[in-house]
Amino acid sequence: MRSKGRATSFMTMKPMRLMLAAAAFAAFALPAAAEKIPLSAISTYLNRLTTAEADFTQVNADGSMSTGRIFIKRPGRVRFEYAPPEKSLVMAGGGQVAIFDAKSNQPPEQYPLSRTPLSLILAENIDLGRAKMVVGHREDRNTTRVVAQDPAHPEYGTIEMVFTGNPVALRQWVITDDTGNQTTVILGEMKKGGNLPSSLFSIQSEAAKRNR
Repeated sequence: MRSKGRATSFMTMKPMRLMLAAAAFAAFALPAAAEKIPLSAISTYLNRLTTAEADFTQVNADGSMSTGRIFIKRPGRVRFEYAPPEKSLVMAGGGQVAIFDAKSNQPPEQYPLSRTPLSLILAENIDLGRAKMVVGHREDRNTTRVVAQDPAHPEYGTIEMVFTGNPVALRQWVITDDTGNQTTVILGEMKKGGNLPSSLFSIQSEAAKRNR
């Protein structure tokens, strides 16, 4: 992602205690040993993931951390609600990503969703078998890790997705932007299939609400 170095990490967060980072990774429980999950099975899983919500922990390129709640509504919509003290908001909808800074009265910073590797898993139809889309696919400590990029624009960066199997589940992702900065999002237990209103992902509605 781009936009002054903030597009990948979405927000520049205040540093938190590094021990929290260790605790977050320690809490990422892994199942018994399993074989590498085929790309076809992962594509099927992602295409069936219509709506979902979960708690998340974000580790930014500078080592700072933040937590919050993520809401996903495919295709093309996601909402990151950051917990206090940040209380910021990042959302994607209508083909745009918007960053709402809780400490600013200015309009949200916006950029095209297509310029972020996260768009690859928010696409309407996901085919990880597409030529030059997957540049890494391996088994690592009982997980399957898939590194994907936009075949037409590899310069936009990559997303490394981490899955567990039986059944297939997305556990975390690491986004690397065009400058090499990395942002990790670790997902808690996902609640799938809920009814998430479209207004939850409306940049215009959110901006209007904050201007009242």
